[in-house]
Amino acid sequence: MFELTREEIPHSVAVNITDMIPRENGVLYVGAAICVERDSQKGIIIGKGGAMLKQIGSLARPELENIFGDKIFLELRVKVKKDWRNDDNMLKNFGYDSKEV
Repeated sequence: MFELTREEIPHSVAVNITDMIPRENGVLYVGAAICVERDSQKGIIIGKGGAMLKQIGSLARPELENIFGDKIFLELRVKVKKDWRNDDNMLKNFGYDSKEV
């Protein structure tokens, strides 16, 4: 995501894995929510006609397949979580210690 968006997106993006479900066909279903702080950031991540989101998924999928050793079906969603970096509960949900951020 950072490689594709570079300076357009500040580091107020977090990814939350919502599902990891092995399917009978040997494909691992991975659902992920890309969380941003602003509606404008959501638009940048999705891109025109979903092009940026598709490109993000296309680059992430091979990396995940390499890590897990399985074929991956990756479903990405973009959610706005207003000012999540200032919310201790949200930071904990994303695996951050609020004292470190």
